[in-house]
Amino acid sequence: MPKRSTTVDDTGAAPLVHEQVRIQRGRRSGLPVIVAVHSTALGQAIGGCRLARYRHWRDALTDALRLSAAMTDKCAVAGLPNGGGKTVVALPPEATLGPAARRALLYDVADVIASLDGAYATGPDVGTDPTDMATIAERTPYVFCRPPEAGGSGDSSTHTATGVMAALHAVCDAVFGSPQLAGRRFGILGLGRVGTHLARQLAAVRAQLVVTDVDLNKRPLADELGAAWLDPDDAFRAEVDVLVPAALGGVFTTETVRQLRCAAIAGPANNQLDEPATADLLHRRGILWAPDFVVSAGGVIHATAVELHHETTDQASHRVLTIGDTLARILQDATRAGVTPAAAALDLARQRVQLAGRAP
Repeated sequence: MPKRSTTVDDTGAAPLVHEQVRIQRGRRSGLPVIVAVHSTALGQAIGGCRLARYRHWRDALTDALRLSAAMTDKCAVAGLPNGGGKTVVALPPEATLGPAARRALLYDVADVIASLDGAYATGPDVGTDPTDMATIAERTPYVFCRPPEAGGSGDSSTHTATGVMAALHAVCDAVFGSPQLAGRRFGILGLGRVGTHLARQLAAVRAQLVVTDVDLNKRPLADELGAAWLDPDDAFRAEVDVLVPAALGGVFTTETVRQLRCAAIAGPANNQLDEPATADLLHRRGILWAPDFVVSAGGVIHATAVELHHETTDQASHRVLTIGDTLARILQDATRAGVTPAAAALDLARQRVQLAGRAP
């Protein structure tokens, strides 16, 4: 087993055990680059590269630790031969990156990743895109989701959306007794790349849509698709069958859960719950929450299958569609055991990691 280092999170709560955590001040950018490798029990750790503004670099460290652990669960449940990791760069609140400064920062990121000797590979996340991955690839091969013209699989958002659609079929089957999406009412919170793909795919199968985004420039998409537009402050009170969080995480709290008027929640946003106990609160309210690390895995499944494991695009696409089968199994296991879907999914993930760790 790899040597492990223990790091305590910013709240002073229970320790989070990771195999490696690197914090390095970039020699070009002067910014703190954090790479957290949570586990390589199943294989090379993978996880996105996030460039985000933080009040303090320790807040970025908390994010890196939390998100890398979630990636281990995501990979394990998806059946990938990979563990979880994460890169987070703490940008100052007022920071702006011009082209030269951005390239310098990405080179700093690449140098930290290269120093891990293949234990971890990165892809796009909040604040980065496939073009950035091509820049990182100039200094290290441990990267995925580069543009097609650079030999990569490109933007993963379409595959993430496809995986969410498969998950929505499973959720509707479990809650309403039919996998059909036509006629069901979905509330999409966030119209970024994945949210936009989802809105178009759901409209194509004649689902009813309610959408929102903090960016009012996204409103024309609602008009185009015949969707109702809500102010973001009203989104949690929308009367919908399924709420689809597709923006940043931490949106479900004790306060927002009390406002919900939906039967289920399933979407691609990562770390949707403010704390694990919120899954129990949703369960007590009779709202099915499909674990985000199961629902959102389509992009990473496709990209790693093609770029890291050299499968064909057809094989990779088939893997993405199995998200629906995986979620259906988790929901059935949860019902049989009388636990939340979150508990059933985590149990499946931990079983697979522990089994790999005991293998000779």
